[in-house]
Amino acid sequence: MTNKNGEAQCEIGVIGLGVMGRNMLLNMADHGFKVAGYDKDKQKVDSLRKESKEQVFGATDVEEFLSLLKKPRAIMLLVPAGNPVDLVIKELLPHLQSGDLIIDAGNSHFTDTDIRAQNLQKKGIRFLGVGISGGEDGARHGPSIMPGGPKEAYEQVRPIFEAIAAKVDGKPCVAYLGPGSAGHYVKMVHNGIEYGIMQLIAETYDLMKRGLGLNNDQLLHAYLSWNNSNLGNYLIEITTHIFATMDEKTGKHLIDEILSVAKQNGTGMWTSLSAMELQVPLTVIDLAVAMRDLSVLVKEREQANSLYKRPIQQVSIDHTIFLKQLQGALLIGNIIICAQAMALLAVASEKYAYHLNLESVARIWQGGCIIRAKLLDDYSAAFRLNAKLSNLLLDPKLSEKVMAHQEDLRQVVCQASITGVPMPGFMAALGYLDAYRSSWSPANLIQAQRDYFGSHTYERVDSKGTFHTKWEKDLPT
Repeated sequence: MTNKNGEAQCEIGVIGLGVMGRNMLLNMADHGFKVAGYDKDKQKVDSLRKESKEQVFGATDVEEFLSLLKKPRAIMLLVPAGNPVDLVIKELLPHLQSGDLIIDAGNSHFTDTDIRAQNLQKKGIRFLGVGISGGEDGARHGPSIMPGGPKEAYEQVRPIFEAIAAKVDGKPCVAYLGPGSAGHYVKMVHNGIEYGIMQLIAETYDLMKRGLGLNNDQLLHAYLSWNNSNLGNYLIEITTHIFATMDEKTGKHLIDEILSVAKQNGTGMWTSLSAMELQVPLTVIDLAVAMRDLSVLVKEREQANSLYKRPIQQVSIDHTIFLKQLQGALLIGNIIICAQAMALLAVASEKYAYHLNLESVARIWQGGCIIRAKLLDDYSAAFRLNAKLSNLLLDPKLSEKVMAHQEDLRQVVCQASITGVPMPGFMAALGYLDAYRSSWSPANLIQAQRDYFGSHTYERVDSKGTFHTKWEKDLPT
């Protein structure tokens, strides 16, 4: 689209007109921006043209697409992560000029983002790695947006991002996060938190279903109650919708017709791997990744079930009381997941020179994204009070919440162990809390063992330096 002087008019272009790309384009158009979409699939382009407004244009030819964009051009990629991103960049490069901007808005691994940014910089092309959360509804009506890369590149598209992002208290859920791969790193950790919270919710479902004997209507009531409390979050909200949905085919609750296998797309695993590399304990998210892997082993689980027979026991505590305890335990579990994840962001920010503002990170997660929750207000307030807070569990107000419900978590873990309902996420959360609050650690024994078999040396409590011992081989009689 050009004006009468032959000048291109579209302010941004989107490559990839699947659900996310199309919805992002329509969101931009809703806010008054002239936009262009490109896809090799003619049906997707035609579909966009039919449902779009006057300021949305489509193309199936890359040169035609680029001719629609104002210079310097801003091009957003909404294609699958990995090789597809590199293929699109390769297709674009012969037609780009110095100063043009490529925005990767997919779930790319942060190391890939750094490599692409460095390679494109050599060619004079600017590059932003942008995390977007909110699914197809968020893309259409307001996502949480996590941009990283050159600050001047972000400024080029800032008005568009601020317009289309979700709003909380009138503020857009977008902020410039930092250089390089900061945006994609934050989005990766966001997805890790998502894994952890989903695992804990699934464990409450299992305990209430098999340990309390609640039916789907009773489960719906429990989740509705929790979502209307200080525990309220998007994932519990959609859980209520899930338990209210009936299957058109069978007339039964749809949840009971879904195979109990949950796969992973990599972002949770990436979060755990990065945390291990940076030596940040991420126990609940690690566990959530492992439990998705375990869910896939259907035949092995069936064999193990026949070998290790033990009927599920019923929870012995009054059900009304126990449901309140389970709610408190889930509250603590959510806090611990985010405390671990934010601690990872703090260490990664230092390691990779992202200069992250964790208050801003918590703020832009308050709307639009999958992990939006009432508790994010508390996290944002904690970092506003202390920008260098190393762990959210050290915040005075959050520690009060944890202390108020720690016995709930203990009771839930105890009851789960007795019933035989697996709740490894809650167990990992409690184990982390007790280990983190313990000023003494049994790691001295581990270090002694390392010195025994590998001469790895150890440090003493009464002297500085490192020491090695020729350990006694003969035990006293």
